[in-house]
Amino acid sequence: MEQHLSKEEEKLTFCGNLFHKLGLFLMKRTLGQQVGLFVRAIASIFSESRSFKTDSRNIILQTFFTGVEIFPVLFVVATLFGAVVIVEIMTMMGKVGFSDVVGSLMVVVIIRELGPILTAFLIAGRSGSSLTTYVGGMVIDSEVDALATMGVDPIRYLVMPGLIGGTIATFIMTIIFSGSAIGAGYLVIKVLTVITGNVLNLQLTWDYLSTEILKAMTFTDFIFIVIKPLVFGCIITTNACYQAMNIPRDIRQVPKATGKSVIKSFFYIVCADVVLSLFYFLDYFNEISKII
Repeated sequence: MEQHLSKEEEKLTFCGNLFHKLGLFLMKRTLGQQVGLFVRAIASIFSESRSFKTDSRNIILQTFFTGVEIFPVLFVVATLFGAVVIVEIMTMMGKVGFSDVVGSLMVVVIIRELGPILTAFLIAGRSGSSLTTYVGGMVIDSEVDALATMGVDPIRYLVMPGLIGGTIATFIMTIIFSGSAIGAGYLVIKVLTVITGNVLNLQLTWDYLSTEILKAMTFTDFIFIVIKPLVFGCIITTNACYQAMNIPRDIRQVPKATGKSVIKSFFYIVCADVVLSLFYFLDYFNEISKII
């Protein structure tokens, strides 16, 4: 019995050492440090020194900055993108006789894939870079050190509002992007059809388009409409704050950190989208197996 217990203890000790070494290895890497920053930011919400009034005000300001101020650009991009996608899908599918899959293609291209990605790219390029510049400037001017000296946790005061506010704004803007791409894109097409005399011979009505899209959407789509923007928002804001908090004490490093923040956000977003899309691939394989 004692020998059995000693073997179990050896196994537990080995596993503990293995996880400890793995944790140290990850924390020495950029991705591991960013995950650590994300965890610290979430944990700071429950800090004893939290101030609901100050935190809520900072979160609202960050949400406004990330979402509302980017709306004009996002709306124009979404409208033009939606119009092009609708024209391409309607013309191509009509030529090959697959007009019954128009709704499915609209869901895949706009709602499922490119809508969330383009929204995340716009927010990373505009709001993520601005957040890096703002926090990085505070690091250079020793304002972050001053906050710590006054007993204010910089993670809770700077990173946490940016994380939560940016994530909320990314979710809202993704919904607006997809809605604008479909609704405003359709209106643009109708206006162009009237002006050009329907040169492309598009037989398109709002009832047909909306019905086909709603028929094509699945429960998985509704789940990922929520999950994808939240994941992308966390990635953008965490990466932006990490690049700023680790900037060298040189004002010339701020533009470099800003550029690095945008590029790495793009890379992380694409990687996260590939991982999340694996769930759709499983659904595709299941459907194919049923047909076969």
